[in-house]
Amino acid sequence: MSLKTKGIIAGIIAAVCYGTNPLGVLYLYQEGLNTVSTVFYRYLTAIVMLAVIMIFKGDDFKITKRELLATSFLGVFFGLSSLMLYESFNYMDAGVASTVLFSYPVMVAVIMATFFHERISLTTILSLALALGGIIMLSKGGGNSNVSMTGIILVICSSLTYAVYIVSVNRADVKMNPIKFTFFIAVFALLMFVGYSFFGQNNSIQILTSGKSWFWAAFLGFFPTVISLIFMNISIKLVGSTPAAIIGALEPLTAVIIGCCVFSEAFSSKLFLGIVLILSSVILIAGGKKKVIGQSKCQ
Repeated sequence: MSLKTKGIIAGIIAAVCYGTNPLGVLYLYQEGLNTVSTVFYRYLTAIVMLAVIMIFKGDDFKITKRELLATSFLGVFFGLSSLMLYESFNYMDAGVASTVLFSYPVMVAVIMATFFHERISLTTILSLALALGGIIMLSKGGGNSNVSMTGIILVICSSLTYAVYIVSVNRADVKMNPIKFTFFIAVFALLMFVGYSFFGQNNSIQILTSGKSWFWAAFLGFFPTVISLIFMNISIKLVGSTPAAIIGALEPLTAVIIGCCVFSEAFSSKLFLGIVLILSSVILIAGGKKKVIGQSKCQ
């Protein structure tokens, strides 16, 4: 098996694993967990798993002041993106939310052009038009699909904060291996969730009381977090950032399939058209932006 083939397979595994986010989240919601508790336990279990990997590899947990500042900043944006995505599942179908989220490469291109003077190409403009058209189609829904403007806004904000995160990762001059880097980002994201839990009546962190709840929490920490991260790193190394990003289009498709097949979410012609438009915009922008698209994910 060639290195390119291995890289493609790794990218598929990473994308499919990340697309399983709704599976764990919606089951935990059925168990009565609120949004903050769900994202808290996802990151908690991921941190434990990443720590075990670091210990097994012989990595140390030392961190410099520069690294501390960088990972704390990134952790806040990282955590906010996850929090808003999970909250959007309360307002719209998870598969649709995951599709809208995948508009983040377009936002990365806009941020780079606006703040770092990267040239906006015709491809970028066309991608933005396709993404906007796709979001409009998704907001209209159709049939019995569960789509609301509140959910759309939450996902767009989630996508924007993740885009800021990716740009910041690329601009930060931090020399850490990916596992250790993600470990500390997850730690600061977790601390942010703890602080956020003190505000609002429904934001307190609940205690997991059943083995089923712990299973789905560990599922979220393992598949869409740790496994997706590791295999995305492998894919980027073997085939490059842009091909890995294009393969990532399987993420929302996986989420839509899970939503329709497992949770009986509606699937209409408008949703199909919206998905096609958004994925088309991402494929176009991924092919035109090689420096900032396709970074390792842990959302």
